Amino acid sequence: QVPLVESGGGLVQAGGSLRLSCAASGRSFSIDAMAWFRQAPGKEREFVTYILWSSGNTYYANSVKGRFTISRDNAKNTVYLQMDSLKPEDTAVYYCAARRGVLRRTKVDDYAYWGQGTQVTVSS
Repeated sequence: QVPLVESGGGLVQAGGSLRLSCAASGRSFSIDAMAWFRQAPGKEREFVTYILWSSGNTYYANSVKGRFTISRDNAKNTVYLQMDSLKPEDTAVYYCAARRGVLRRTKVDDYAYWGQGTQVTVSS
């Protein structure tokens, strides 16, 4: 098990910014990639972005490219999601996820470990 704990969600006006954090306790060598997904009410959970622990390589969904930035702090076993220029359609519960393997994976089923989620609400 790799417990993941998210924090940093909240309410922000359109055009504003938020930063989410995800701490992976006991990560050690068991994780190769961490990702963020989100789920809006009545919709399926969707991929947002991921980062590889070793190389720092990243990949973004088109809907957030240029507005969101994922980063990592290996010493703290923590991944961050900086969200800028937020839009009302970014409103969702954001989930941190982790997996082994370095191939690009963007589906929910590809990730074995999940956080509890944190609510992000963007008002218009």
